[in-house]
Amino acid sequence: MQTFEGKIAVVTGAASGIGKGLAEKCLAEGMSVVMADIEEDVLTKVAREFQEAGNNNVLAVKTDVSILEEIENLKQKALDTFGAVHLLFNNAGVSAEGNAWEHTQQDWEWVMGVNLWSVVHGIRAFVPQMIEQGDECYIVNTASAAGLLGGSTNASYAVTKHGVVALTEILYRDFASGNLNIGASVLCPGFINTNIMDSARNRQDRFADNREIIESEERAANLALFAETLRNGMPPAELADIVFTGIRKRQLYIQTHDMFNDMIMARAENITKGNNPDPGLSLG
Repeated sequence: MQTFEGKIAVVTGAASGIGKGLAEKCLAEGMSVVMADIEEDVLTKVAREFQEAGNNNVLAVKTDVSILEEIENLKQKALDTFGAVHLLFNNAGVSAEGNAWEHTQQDWEWVMGVNLWSVVHGIRAFVPQMIEQGDECYIVNTASAAGLLGGSTNASYAVTKHGVVALTEILYRDFASGNLNIGASVLCPGFINTNIMDSARNRQDRFADNREIIESEERAANLALFAETLRNGMPPAELADIVFTGIRKRQLYIQTHDMFNDMIMARAENITKGNNPDPGLSLG
């Protein structure tokens, strides 16, 4: 996909962070954009700001991406308004603290629902429509650098991001082997200036968890360090430029930070040589 003028994009998690940056880039490329997010007030505000800034068509649709029926509704709203969908960004994401046994059932279901099931739902809802259209289409699934590394972050987040990488690799193969006019990329960002650390603000009631987090100086220090790292991270607008370059190249893996490449290679070497990683390095 080389040109985007007049095409229709759907972006989940579009009210802030990476999703907002992608939506803004779509508009700059001359696309109409369907913005989906569960944070309705912020979504409405951002969509209105985009509409007031230019002549592009913007549609805001409150969506809980963990629910298939809401993704189906999102697709239908897009079709009813614009008649087609050419570019889908399965981007919504959250993060919870903890290791594999400390995560509660609600933690696991929340993170899996938003980070992984939403991508599955998006593929199942939109790909048949894209095939039926016959136009050139494209899907970008947001994973993380954590989806290419081993032991680099908390359990549920890492599991979902590795899952999105694997799912997109298969999607890419299936599109190619079926001679379908659809491309696929997996976005594996590093440190981006977003508010993902505050993702619990949008945690759905059915995933509510009353577990008490044990505060400690070490936890506070680690959270403060990561928050500072994100504040100094890449702006979402810069990431969006990288993503569109990757789309134009039909590039399966889109990274934002080459600083992780040595860690990715170290993990691959550990796998191929049967070496155990150093757990203290959290590299793989």
